[in-house]
Amino acid sequence: MSTEQRLKMIIEAALLAAGKPLSLGDLLALFDVTDLPDRQAVRVALKALSEDYQGRGIEVLEVGSGFRIQVRSEFAPWISRLWAERPPRYSRALMETLALIVYRQPITRGEIEEVRGVSVSTNIIKTLQERDWVRVVGHRDVPGRPSLYATTKEFLDHFNLKSLSELPTLAEIRDLDSINRELDLELPGIAANVSTKEGEPDLHPNQESEECDKAADSVVTETETQHPSSHS
Repeated sequence: MSTEQRLKMIIEAALLAAGKPLSLGDLLALFDVTDLPDRQAVRVALKALSEDYQGRGIEVLEVGSGFRIQVRSEFAPWISRLWAERPPRYSRALMETLALIVYRQPITRGEIEEVRGVSVSTNIIKTLQERDWVRVVGHRDVPGRPSLYATTKEFLDHFNLKSLSELPTLAEIRDLDSINRELDLELPGIAANVSTKEGEPDLHPNQESEECDKAADSVVTETETQHPSSHS
């Protein structure tokens, strides 16, 4: 067995066993100093592994936290039937709130309410934080010092994104169906083992109704096809 083949097999085994995405640093930490590969060799092995999976039901995907092996999204409707529980359904208000955080982060609760024109339920913020999609990244330097919310690497991982720059800009969000097909966010991949602020577009309050609605649909629309244990 060649050194390259052995490295690829070690990486494959690690990705299958980990139950979460692994960064290049995580993969390098698997090796002793005496047989430590360089980062480029690991990337070459990941690319070769990805090519091995072409035409198969699983794939190697790079997301915000690193690399993982997962079921291809087109097979999620069948694989999701392995689990009896129904996926959670999220309210329109929660989707709009998440969309505003995604597109205007960092943003305060008051700024979200200003754009939406209604108050934001404490349960909505709590749910987003419990899902590890949103976190507090600081406080606005105004009276009361309100919390500033932004998305997390877990948000990127769940939606199969490497960075926020992969999301469409608000100017591109016109036809909802075509956006959903482009992003394929309705059926994110399922982990095979069953186990920041980038490119930020600007959203102004005077765009609130139509743009917020479309952005909300393009970010989250009943995406919970994953088994709970497959989330990081």
